[in-house]
Amino acid sequence: MKRLQAFFEQHPAGALAFSGGVDSALLVWAAAQFGTDWRAYYVRSAFQPAFELRDARQIAEQCDLDMEELEADVLACPQIAQNPAERCYHCKKLIFSRILQQAKAEGYALLIDGTNASDDAGDRPGMRALREMEVRSPLREAGLTKAQVRLLSKEAGLPTWDKPAYACLATRVQTGTPITKEDLGRIERGEEALASLGFRDFRLRLRGGTAVLQIRAEQQQTAFDRRREILQAIGGDFAAIALDLAARAQEKG
Repeated sequence: MKRLQAFFEQHPAGALAFSGGVDSALLVWAAAQFGTDWRAYYVRSAFQPAFELRDARQIAEQCDLDMEELEADVLACPQIAQNPAERCYHCKKLIFSRILQQAKAEGYALLIDGTNASDDAGDRPGMRALREMEVRSPLREAGLTKAQVRLLSKEAGLPTWDKPAYACLATRVQTGTPITKEDLGRIERGEEALASLGFRDFRLRLRGGTAVLQIRAEQQQTAFDRRREILQAIGGDFAAIALDLAARAQEKG
């Protein structure tokens, strides 16, 4: 935590890209604790489910840090909506350009995000976009892994400390398949329904008209036993529902 504290003491003001997730929530807390003039920016788009915005608002209020909500029409960009291999690169560029534009207009020159030391920097499209835009990642710079971020979040009293990892709704659509607002809507409804049935840390992947459920090993038997409830809850949105027999992997720490 000392290295994270030192970052905000060395950079007392700036803009924070806030998703409502575990990593950026810890940054919101740290910015409020150790910074002087920080503002969080949440970008609403078709790729973000409603619960992420609810979580972001709750954390910002709890930490007493200003949060500004922006809009981004991701589906209006062909390089995103057509869902090519580089979709994440174009999406990050759009989202973070929107934040940078607003932040600079409000006097903030520095923008940070929640990338942590467990995230594979490699040549991932999204990470490449952040490097090109000179976005700083204090958690990664401080050497904080995902497991350490969760521990610090728990110590800080943040409700996100045990929140399952979450990727945007666009990741549920197979690369090369165009992304539509209708498909995103039924994916979100399906995942909301599964969450209401008690499932955690799962994914609903869209393959044609079929919903493929990726469930953690400890809940796969439950999914099979409750298949009628699942069919009743989400069957109206999909031609078929399948259970991926390869259990969803544990989160990397």
